[in-house]
Amino acid sequence: MQPEESIHSQYSPGPAFPPGPVAPVWHTVVLIAGIVLISLAGAEQTSRQAQVNRLQTYAFTAATELAMLAWVWFGLRLRKISFRSLFGSISGTTRSIAIDIGIALAFWLGALFVLANVAVYWTLAEAAITHHPFTLPGKQIPTDPSQQKTIHTLTLLAPASATEIIAWIALCILAGIAEELIFRGYLQRQFTGWARGAVAAGVIGSALFFGAAHGYQGARSMVLLSVFGILFSLLAVFRRSLRPGIFAHAWQDVCAGLLLSVLHSHHKL
Repeated sequence: MQPEESIHSQYSPGPAFPPGPVAPVWHTVVLIAGIVLISLAGAEQTSRQAQVNRLQTYAFTAATELAMLAWVWFGLRLRKISFRSLFGSISGTTRSIAIDIGIALAFWLGALFVLANVAVYWTLAEAAITHHPFTLPGKQIPTDPSQQKTIHTLTLLAPASATEIIAWIALCILAGIAEELIFRGYLQRQFTGWARGAVAAGVIGSALFFGAAHGYQGARSMVLLSVFGILFSLLAVFRRSLRPGIFAHAWQDVCAGLLLSVLHSHHKL
């Protein structure tokens, strides 16, 4: 049996990281500027294109993810902080991995429920502000143009062949690892350190930039993804590890892309 103190340190909520910033201020400013520029460039590019070369887009996205990871590694090296420490408390036992998979699945389902409710309230508020009825008897609910644009953009990126599906899954796994390390590992720790240990500052700050990083999906999706980011950050704080978030993040992206692909192939989008 494990000592009581060991069990408590493994499962009790709260950050598993030492206090204080993990990199110089200028390093974080450069990273944030890069995230914003990539987001703006992606939004402009997708708005102008009727078709995209998916494999090239996947490769470019993977390259930017790896470049940001390398930049994070460089920042930690400046402070002589282990890159592996960003993952938090991770055990390699089968039991621990199984627990994290179970937590990730429960989190994913719960997060989807929360986001669905946020989306409904967003639509209701939008209808009230614009004075458009939410439903019309005997007619289809009108779709918001910005939402149509977002769906069109995501459909363009969804895989459409066996090769693209394999590339998409590989990209989603990379994105799950890289984005959790960048946003929940590096930025959340950095903002928490700047706020002298205030976890809320780290959670909110990293979530806002997580939403801002997805500018190509439109304003509505950026807000929803910021909420998603808050949930991922709370999961990291609770579990003291990024592994459940990595699992949930990766299969969320995989499932979303494959679902869009199936719907598009059956002419549902």
